[in-house]
Amino acid sequence: MSMGVVIVTGGTFGLGQSITVELARRGHQVVAFGLAQAQVSSTAQGFDSLMAALDGAGCKADVLEADVSSAADVQRVVDHTVGKYGAIDGLVNNAAIGPLGTVLTTDEPTFEHIVDVNLKGTYLMSRAALPHMIRGGGGSIVNIGSGAGWGKPNMAAYSASKGAIVALSAAMAYDHFHDHVRVNVAIPGGGGIVSGMSVGRMGGDLEAFKSRQAPGTAAGRPATGRDLANAVAFLLSDDAAAISGTVIDVGCFAHQGGPVPPTH
Repeated sequence: MSMGVVIVTGGTFGLGQSITVELARRGHQVVAFGLAQAQVSSTAQGFDSLMAALDGAGCKADVLEADVSSAADVQRVVDHTVGKYGAIDGLVNNAAIGPLGTVLTTDEPTFEHIVDVNLKGTYLMSRAALPHMIRGGGGSIVNIGSGAGWGKPNMAAYSASKGAIVALSAAMAYDHFHDHVRVNVAIPGGGGIVSGMSVGRMGGDLEAFKSRQAPGTAAGRPATGRDLANAVAFLLSDDAAAISGTVIDVGCFAHQGGPVPPTH
């Protein structure tokens, strides 16, 4: 899929924006969508920052406002993409919200909202895109996971939704093996990677977030959105033609109990 048509959910801000810009920079036709207003636990605001980042990279993308938890909105994005470009080759399910809380401190509407966006949104988007991928002879889906998918403190509902993404991805990889649709998970490592969600959880204080003691990565620095985007681009590419049903952890072994503590 050298120059494919790729939909990126939650592709307008934070890590999703990094993915949108990097894929567009590499020559993909990207259709990114998200919500213009900030979501719970995130610092996301509008689409201006994405437009500026695309301009800075000298590339373009289609940017739509849509809610991944709405089947009608998702269908509208798919209709736009297929109507304009005639195909869907890749899908990056990145949209997510991450309010903190235990089972006791998470109210029912918050629990339902997290599952609606993080899990149902991935299902709805995949369900709408898969027929077009299959009709086109195959494709690649990359679901953005989290180290919380194996359980982390004070992230009960978020962890549950992200653990479900790992299982859903493996099931989809089996189901669509013979359709030549590959399904993989990419996990942004917890070594200080700056995302709208992680900063939002610290009250939106970017400097406080950056000054925390973070173990970083084997590269000797915290991971960036572009590090994640590079792994996503690989999983979408023909270089990964034989790879499905797996997890790539970008950063610091978040799916194996990491990150590694910093040395002092």
